Amino acid sequence: MRSPRDVGVVVVAAGRGRRAGGGPLKQFREIGGVPMVLRAIRPFAAHPEVAHVAVVLPAEAVATPPPWLAALRGEGVHLVPGGAERSDSVAAGLAALPPSCAVVLVHDGARPFPSRDTIDLVLAEARAGRAALAAIPVSDTLKEAAPGGRLVARTVSRENLWRAQTPQAFPRALLERAHAAAVPGATDDAALVEAIGGSVVLVPDDAGNLKVTSEEDFVLAEALARR
Repeated sequence: MRSPRDVGVVVVAAGRGRRAGGGPLKQFREIGGVPMVLRAIRPFAAHPEVAHVAVVLPAEAVATPPPWLAALRGEGVHLVPGGAERSDSVAAGLAALPPSCAVVLVHDGARPFPSRDTIDLVLAEARAGRAALAAIPVSDTLKEAAPGGRLVARTVSRENLWRAQTPQAFPRALLERAHAAAVPGATDDAALVEAIGGSVVLVPDDAGNLKVTSEEDFVLAEALARR
């Protein structure tokens, strides 16, 4: 039995990307000849269960988008002005999705290589009534520094530790309740759900689903695009 086409996606790309250097907005820079945010959008826009994609951008990019982005408008893709903080931008994208979207995925526009397998896995968890996030088990040794310096205070066990990534998926009602509670200090949407007592499932992700934040990351992303 086919799943309904009732999924909304919020692609968060409202940041300025200052760590990636000067020039155009980081999310518009090309990777393998394709703008990064477009790479992030395409796997969701092409998914058979996705009905709407809200792409959250700086206000000026929504007002005067580049031609390749303006061409996406309609056909289920909407451009939405972002807010002061990431949570504000996600809330704006969430509000832009029609009520028919019963399941919502949130994805970073700076992650240009989300895999279909990961999308399907987090989506299945959300359809079962749970929040889910793509994540990778921590493999490095972790050190905690002493306050105010670089002296090692202790080695932190990496057992049961994961690096949170996106996409993250939620029953819409759960995500709306989490955002309404607006718990300060939460750095992703899964943390907002945790704060209101919701269950969140970890879904093992592909290591290629990197977040591009620096010039070095763009070099790696170019290599991944050539794979």
